[in-house]
Amino acid sequence: MDSYNTTKQKNWKNSLLYLTFIVAILHLIHQSHFSRKLIIGNEKVHIKKNPQLPLRFRSDGTFKILQVADMHYGSGTITRCRDVLASEFEFCSDLNTTMFLKRIIQAETPDFIAFTGDNIFGSSAPDAAESLFEAFGPAMESGLPWAAILGNHDQESTMNREELMSLISHMDYSVSQINPLADSLTDSAKIDGFGNYNLRVYGAPGSILANSSVLNLFFLDSGDRAVYQGIRTYGWIKDSQLQWMRRVSHELQGQEQDPLHPTPPALAFFHIPIPEVRQLFYKEIVGRFQEGVACSRVNSPVLQTFVSMGDVKAVFIGHDHKNDFCGNLDGIWFCYGGGFGYHGYGKVGWPRRARIILAELQKGKMSWTSVQRIMTWKRLDDEKLSKIDEQILWNR
Repeated sequence: MDSYNTTKQKNWKNSLLYLTFIVAILHLIHQSHFSRKLIIGNEKVHIKKNPQLPLRFRSDGTFKILQVADMHYGSGTITRCRDVLASEFEFCSDLNTTMFLKRIIQAETPDFIAFTGDNIFGSSAPDAAESLFEAFGPAMESGLPWAAILGNHDQESTMNREELMSLISHMDYSVSQINPLADSLTDSAKIDGFGNYNLRVYGAPGSILANSSVLNLFFLDSGDRAVYQGIRTYGWIKDSQLQWMRRVSHELQGQEQDPLHPTPPALAFFHIPIPEVRQLFYKEIVGRFQEGVACSRVNSPVLQTFVSMGDVKAVFIGHDHKNDFCGNLDGIWFCYGGGFGYHGYGKVGWPRRARIILAELQKGKMSWTSVQRIMTWKRLDDEKLSKIDEQILWNR
């Protein structure tokens, strides 16, 4: 009888210790200061840190986006800068790109960061994953939600485009997607490329549109290189991508409309410009047109699709580092980000730069309502982070 009670008591103590251990582990996992790394065997498994979602406007009625175009990140300190002053060259590397990103995040305090391709420069990145983590490091450290698409150089290292987008989508605070969610495609649909997705930005907290999408962000994969009619050319946005975007736009505009909730405006982000951007050489622009538009020989109906959709107000691109202008095509603004990274080509004496996009809500009698205005400007990587070329892109 005594041995039975002793065994029973021992089992009860073991059960209590086991339960205490489980509770302690669960408590650690949910603590904000926990490193979010579990040890399984001898391997450390990182648990992705997610941003606070959904994306939404601030309580002051604003939503600010930082566009980072063409970081061209390589291998850190050993990667030399291109097209900088001779006095700057010896001590210039990828770390200058990293420092610029940290400075601009601190100075502008954006709500969201959009990386528009050529994030890494494949031929200078022997380990694509390592270079991606270094390139996006400041964004992850900031805790801000961010998203990326691919350019024409990202896949030139050790990972293909699908693998790259998969890794990017699993990084801390990333809201990137490999491709659209299944419910936004038809049963037989197969969308071209990797990195096509839509992000919805909701109204200000406590406002009448706090639970409604008031701004939409389209991300598209413009590809890398392709052969068309026997000639090598840049990639382009395919019909399957445009059909998906039309369907998403139609669904968003099909929501019950009223004067307080008009059709949400949309912005689009992709890397390689469309051929029509060449026409802006002969039109009024804001910024500098300093090199030819490097685009595909294939002129897919991207502009016509945007015009017919009616909600896309501005498009943000990269690829041509020495162009940083905004110009209007058929009522839609096309804006270059300007070269951001120091390992990408540029122009000696012409500072690297970033583009800022600011959306502002309309103030109703009792609450913030729909988007009233979209503005943009650029910041230079100089001593003062000079602000230039501020302009209004759209007014309701």
